[in-house]
Amino acid sequence: MIRSLYDRTMRLADHPNALWALAVVAFVESSVFPIPPDVLMIPMILARPSRAWLIATVALVASVLGGLLGYAIGAFFYEGIGQPVLEAMGKADAMEAFNERFNGVGFWAVLTAGVTPFPYKVITIMSGWTGMPLGTFILTSILARALRFFVVAALLRGFGPPIRDFIEKYLGLVFTAFVALLIGGFVLVQYL
Repeated sequence: MIRSLYDRTMRLADHPNALWALAVVAFVESSVFPIPPDVLMIPMILARPSRAWLIATVALVASVLGGLLGYAIGAFFYEGIGQPVLEAMGKADAMEAFNERFNGVGFWAVLTAGVTPFPYKVITIMSGWTGMPLGTFILTSILARALRFFVVAALLRGFGPPIRDFIEKYLGLVFTAFVALLIGGFVLVQYL
C-alpha cells in the first residue's frame, strides 16, 4: 500500500499543478500523511533547477502550516479525550511532569524531527498535546523545515541528478548526525 502511495506521489511531480500538489503533500505530511514532500521536491527541482528556491519555499510554508494542524490535533485530542481519562485514572500529575520534561527539550525535539527522517507529524502532535508554547513551536518548525528543504534544494540545484542518490540514501543520516553533534556540543559546553 505504501509503495503505491509513493508511486502516485511521484507521478504528481510531472503534473502541471505540481507546486499545488507539493503544497498539499507537505501540509498533510506534517500531521497525517506517511510520504515526505522530498519525494515530490527532488524530481521537481531536477526538472527545473531554476525553481529550486520557489519549490523549497512552497514546501516550507505548507509544512509549517500543516505542523500547526498537527499541533491543533494534539491540543484538541488531549484536552477533549486524554486529560479527562488521565484525571479519572489519577495520572494527571504524571502527565504534567511528562509535559514539563518534553517542553524542556521541545526546541530540540521539533528541530530534530524537522530535519531528520523521524516523522515530523509525531512531534507536531506531541507539541500540541504537551502544550508547548506555540511561538517556540512555530519558530523551531520554520528553522528545521527551512534547513531541510533548502539544503535539499541547494544540493540538487548545485549538483543535479548525481546528488539524488546521496540525498535519498544518506541525507537523513547526515542531518541526524548533525543534530546529535549539535546537541552533544551544547551538553559538553554546559558541563565544562
